[in-house]
Amino acid sequence: MLHHQTTVFKNTRNIVIVIFLALLVSTQTFSKETNNKFDLVSSKTKAVKQDNNYKPQDPLEMTELDDLFIELRSAAFKNDANKANLLANKLSHYDIADYVEYFRIRPKLYDSSGKPKVDTDAHKEVELFLKKYTGTALADRMRNDWLLNLGKRKDWIIFDREYAKFVLDDDTQVKCYAMMSRLAHGENPKEVGQMAKATLLDPKYYGDACPDLIQALLQVNGLSVSEGQTFGRGALEMNFDSAAKKMSGDDPISDILKKVRANPSAVYKSLESIQFNGLGELRSPVLAYIGELLAKKQDPNAIEAFRKQNEIGFNQYLSTENMEWKVRAALKEKDWRLVKASIEAMPEALRLRDPAWTYWYAKSLKELKEKKASEYFSQISQQYNFYGQLALEELGQVITIPPSISLTDAELSAPAKNPAFLKAAKLYGMNLRTEGNREWNWELRGASDRELIAIAEYGKNIGLLDRAVNTADRTKTEHDFSLRYPTPFADKLLPISSKLKVNINWVYGLIRQESRFIMNARSGVGASGLMQVMPATGQFVAKKIGLSNFKASDLTELQTNLLIGTSYLGMVLDDLGGSWGLASAAYNAGPGRPKSWRQSLSKPVEGAIFAEIIPFNETRGYVKNVLSNANYYEIISTGKSHSLKEKLGTVQPAAYTSSNLP
Repeated sequence: MLHHQTTVFKNTRNIVIVIFLALLVSTQTFSKETNNKFDLVSSKTKAVKQDNNYKPQDPLEMTELDDLFIELRSAAFKNDANKANLLANKLSHYDIADYVEYFRIRPKLYDSSGKPKVDTDAHKEVELFLKKYTGTALADRMRNDWLLNLGKRKDWIIFDREYAKFVLDDDTQVKCYAMMSRLAHGENPKEVGQMAKATLLDPKYYGDACPDLIQALLQVNGLSVSEGQTFGRGALEMNFDSAAKKMSGDDPISDILKKVRANPSAVYKSLESIQFNGLGELRSPVLAYIGELLAKKQDPNAIEAFRKQNEIGFNQYLSTENMEWKVRAALKEKDWRLVKASIEAMPEALRLRDPAWTYWYAKSLKELKEKKASEYFSQISQQYNFYGQLALEELGQVITIPPSISLTDAELSAPAKNPAFLKAAKLYGMNLRTEGNREWNWELRGASDRELIAIAEYGKNIGLLDRAVNTADRTKTEHDFSLRYPTPFADKLLPISSKLKVNINWVYGLIRQESRFIMNARSGVGASGLMQVMPATGQFVAKKIGLSNFKASDLTELQTNLLIGTSYLGMVLDDLGGSWGLASAAYNAGPGRPKSWRQSLSKPVEGAIFAEIIPFNETRGYVKNVLSNANYYEIISTGKSHSLKEKLGTVQPAAYTSSNLP
């Protein structure tokens, strides 16, 4: 045991030394760098070389205790309480004792299926843990677990006491239990019902608690039957049939909606035969669901279904997905009146959660030559994102990056004194990113912009570039875009992109979105490295470019990953006529899909509309982020403003052509 403790101490000491030396180098060079660090760079070559000194964090040299800790974590998330307890006992002197204790207690709060237990004897242990580690990220996580348990037990006295201490309050199920507690204490059911409608926008986060809340609200008239059915239809659309039944009861259109889910085109063609005309106002959600599914299939009948629904009205019966796809279908056809009406019919909470709806509402006002378009564009024009950039251009302004700030040596050195960052570094070293992010992000709460920039610089210096980017992204009024949009490994990427004639700013924009510069990033489907290349794609590209003896495992090597990924990006760009938007979509979803989406167009659309109507949620967000990133990279590298609209271009209807690309 003494040997293991000594080994852990040496590893921890080594991390401290590495961090100290990194900070020493950073401090010594800081005064020199601050004179020009935030200036726009005049040449692309100079810009992409500025981060060549970045060194990624080395993986932790694992000890036997570290291996046991990983095994403990696995047992905890499998809710194997006996195994977790045995392993925790072997780690009684481990250097991150709070996680050992957390992983020992956690499986006592959940059953084998992962649902909170009603009968558990762990409450005293939880209370002792919360007292011992009060104010920490892990205590807040433990409180989250316990609140789910208390809510399921309807132990509202203790629940209320602990919910008041729940700092992050980011769990939808806990929010639902909190509203159930309000009902139990006699609060106005109608007011609680309004809270529920503003909170429950996405059925995939409902779990068991939120259907129970809706059922409770229905029993005390906090929601009407039709409102409960609307929640249920949203769940039904996502295949949560049991939750839908609990919220909507005997919904007269549930069977029709299931038929729509199975074959929307067939149901649309046979509405008369399913007694559609006898449904009255309930025709509205049926048509909306048909329109949504047809729109996702790029079926031209989608807009017709939505227009019929709009004539009927009763938009309050529509699910969140119905409402959003109604706007997208209208955008595709450039039906600006329907765009405007559809966004106006959205509940405020839905409109405000995504700047897309503010932008498209402003755009509809502009196209209809109505007042206040500029007012709505202005609301989002200071946001550094896809729609913030587009809004600036609509206002006739150029897209720029904000001015720089200078930090003092004391500000830069402060993060190294925070033990939570040292703990996070060890967790990242073991590739436990969930836990590392929890520790890191907890320390960002309430930080000023200057403090966030100092922490981001610290993250870069210790090899955690993804933390640098994510931390710098949080600033509100003072910024450092060299940390938001870094350019590491330029000595390797620049020769590749130059030879292949693929714009390096676009490549960096894609890497930032794909992996946040995490060298060993690996997706759930097997994509690897900075550019998240799939093994089959790697094999295909390697053969095309004559890279002999290629193995899928080579994708974890930096040079190979950059070469294969950039080569493939160039291939899809050529295959799709030089469109960055279409090629970005192809890189994420495969080249055949953007071709089929383009084929479905009845008229040319601006690139921003094409991005918005992409039927895959991941790909839609991906394309927006990659293009937004690339534009900022280009502004930084050239020192000049660049147009996002020009990069998006116009997407023309085109017949589908086959592709030999994977």
